[in-house]
Amino acid sequence: MKYFLTFVAVCCIIGTSYGQLKTPAPSPTQTLKQEFALSSVELSYSRPAVKGRKIFGDIVPFGKVWRTGANRATTITFGEDVSFGGKKVAAGKYGLLTIPGASEWTIILSKQLDVTSPSAYKEDMDVVRVTAKAVKMPVTMENFTILFDEIKANSMLLEFIWEKTLVSVPVTAEVDSKVMAQIDTIMQDEKNKSYFSAAVYYLDNDKDASKALGWLDKAVAENPDAFYMH
Repeated sequence: MKYFLTFVAVCCIIGTSYGQLKTPAPSPTQTLKQEFALSSVELSYSRPAVKGRKIFGDIVPFGKVWRTGANRATTITFGEDVSFGGKKVAAGKYGLLTIPGASEWTIILSKQLDVTSPSAYKEDMDVVRVTAKAVKMPVTMENFTILFDEIKANSMLLEFIWEKTLVSVPVTAEVDSKVMAQIDTIMQDEKNKSYFSAAVYYLDNDKDASKALGWLDKAVAENPDAFYMH
């Protein structure tokens, strides 16, 4: 019995050791959070590598739903209502799927947040579908990459890059009407008027310059030591 118990204890130790083994992920996960418009956009996906293989049209077949990464589902979260590829999308979290093609991709935002294989995909759960041109690049991107580019106050590009393929989807948000509504509300508050911020917004967006100047004068009068206002 003594030897048997010793044998069991050794087996448990070995089993525990194997269970605690941690190795690098072959397709590491990346989470991006990009400030955009009046909120932010968050993206979570995995980044498989080319490793000398032919990717699109082979490892990733043309014409079939792709989880847009590896190992896990890809998701995107919008902090406010946006236009995605020209189609309205409400604030919230969505599964991000694609159907790659040789010259054009279909990009899907889905209510499904856990699609990791084509068999799990349900078309009736689509929120929007948009198409985008697949552009050939002169250089190779080794790891699959999704990024935000050309970021402006109310627009940016969501880009998919891998191997020698680049696909871009425009994302826009309504900003001006929301900011103007905030300014109107704040200026009615006798105690907390944001003169400087409102003036800068007016100047940056080619609005009433005389009104902006009046607000700047008031901001400087209230904050004479704020050199950046001068």
